[in-house]
Amino acid sequence: MGRLAEIGLRLQRVLELGERLLAELAGAGPDPKVFECCLAFRWDADRGPGRLVPIAEPQLFDLDDLIGVDRSLEKLLANTEQFVRGLPANHVLLFGERGTGKSSAVRGLVARFGSRGLRVVEVRKQDLLHLPRVLEALRGAPGRFLLFCDDLSFDAGESRYRELKAALEGSLLSPPANVRIIATSNRRHLLPESAADNLAARLDEAGDLHMGEVVDEKLALSDRFGLVLGFYGFDQATYLSIVDRYAAQAEIPTPRADLHAQALRWALERASRSGRTARQFVDDLTGRERLARADDASHHRDASAGG
Repeated sequence: MGRLAEIGLRLQRVLELGERLLAELAGAGPDPKVFECCLAFRWDADRGPGRLVPIAEPQLFDLDDLIGVDRSLEKLLANTEQFVRGLPANHVLLFGERGTGKSSAVRGLVARFGSRGLRVVEVRKQDLLHLPRVLEALRGAPGRFLLFCDDLSFDAGESRYRELKAALEGSLLSPPANVRIIATSNRRHLLPESAADNLAARLDEAGDLHMGEVVDEKLALSDRFGLVLGFYGFDQATYLSIVDRYAAQAEIPTPRADLHAQALRWALERASRSGRTARQFVDDLTGRERLARADDASHHRDASAGG
């Protein structure tokens, strides 16, 4: 009986493994209970038709640390509040200079509204062809979902943006009521623009300006986001305010004047005054100061032992 029982257990494990494999290949969604405990997911299109995969420890962000983008953040929070409450809300495009907090704002929404049922699903640009399948996987799922496309832009000749455009508006199959699309980009219109695009513009007999077909096509995508928010570069005072906040959190003892002088040199070397630059500077300074303190402590221990 012992031998038969062992064979039975092995067969059971094989069957369970086979069921999991078939579920992956079939693109089956996760157990609805996972939406209760996980805040973030990603769309995995590497096996089969694609599936939702929970992110065990998502990198969240405290929106109180987002400085210098108050107006855009206020509108984003209001739109998200409407969405979480089940009220009409828009799809969102966050555009602007690198390092100004666009992606951090999205991560911060999950941190602030996660306890109220907000979830985020990250979809890579190369997987936008799967967008109809992603939307269908979320239809009827418990909670409210932000479908997140980070650092989104398209080169000339790319066609994947058409799936996104159809999902935003224009397709007979509309996004589920519990899903809104949010994207970040360095480009206001997501597609490259050139002076040649404007050559087809013309004035009609009434003096009205009509843009060319190429320009119309490029504007059509960003126009389908109901809320388009700009995240612009920071002036020196704002940059230093961000440095001060991160330095206080890290409990850096460097005098304020010296801290600012180092922070400005760091920004000058990188040709960037952004929240990301401030965070990188404070991380570097924190590491250097803690390393120096550890080396000093080690030196004193060695000196005491030698004495």
